[in-house]
Amino acid sequence: MERELALELVRVTEAAALACARWMGRGEKNKADQLAVDAMRAGFDTVQIDGTVVIGEGEMDEAPMLYIGERVGGGGEAVDVAVDPLEGTNLVAKGLNGSIAVVAVAPRGCLLHAPDMYMEKIAVGPEAKGCIDITASWTANLRWVARAKGKDVSDMTVVILDRDRHQQMIQECREAGARIKLITDGDVAPAVAAAMGDSGVDILMGIGGAPEGVLAAAAIKCLGGDMQARLKPENEQETERCKAMGLADPTQVLRLEDLVKGEDVFFAATGITDGDLLRGVRYTGNHLARTHSIALRCRTGTIRLIEAAHRLDRKPAWVTGTQPRG
Repeated sequence: MERELALELVRVTEAAALACARWMGRGEKNKADQLAVDAMRAGFDTVQIDGTVVIGEGEMDEAPMLYIGERVGGGGEAVDVAVDPLEGTNLVAKGLNGSIAVVAVAPRGCLLHAPDMYMEKIAVGPEAKGCIDITASWTANLRWVARAKGKDVSDMTVVILDRDRHQQMIQECREAGARIKLITDGDVAPAVAAAMGDSGVDILMGIGGAPEGVLAAAAIKCLGGDMQARLKPENEQETERCKAMGLADPTQVLRLEDLVKGEDVFFAATGITDGDLLRGVRYTGNHLARTHSIALRCRTGTIRLIEAAHRLDRKPAWVTGTQPRG
């Protein structure tokens, strides 16, 4: 795929971030999400791909835009598209750190069509590639990753979602001596941060959403990191969905190549609120806003961190967050 696609995707995530950032801290997560979805969907009209949404806002009867199976793009190469126009709706609504707008693209059939269920994950950067095993204890993984990075376990920073289901994991990490950063929502950005050498995050562990796992895997593959995962179906219906995907054992270990196949993978994200990975949207006066984005291309290993200034008085209202499109 053309290298220019990486920058085109950044324009899409910028539009989503700008559309919802004005609603930070205003307690209206659904409003913010609607604006991000609307802006991202419109942004795709300018991207020269023949995209099919494989990870999006839900099934066709659940979401009017960016639903699973929707065709997006202005025409071109057939690709899978994974999106989260506002990853961390609660974070934006409460004015908390870590929300992003995110997109991943790969050739048709190369992104795991992960159902909307839980997924156990462990993600690291290039230094620790090949040094993780999701079937082993968390303590063992901490020691292996610390050794690979030339650190003591006490130097390691682990990101974990603050959930009751993680209490045993949190206790085990504390007993191992690791530093722990608990997050309330949004585990895509921390997983990507774990694969960035200077983010201050060494490893992400725990159970989060499966769609978010595939988005994170796309970025981690571009960055040369490593990730393992296991789906966690909670009922027979979710188990059957896994089997329909071709997973005879729904809880089998999924390696990075199972989540994202091939090398023609692109990832883009724009910060909405500040986080370890990206700064959020900042309004500087005189109808100006600044965004901070990342664009990744797997085949070349290119990492672009992009700062942009936007003249809001020259953008349509559905981009600036003052009203929906249409």
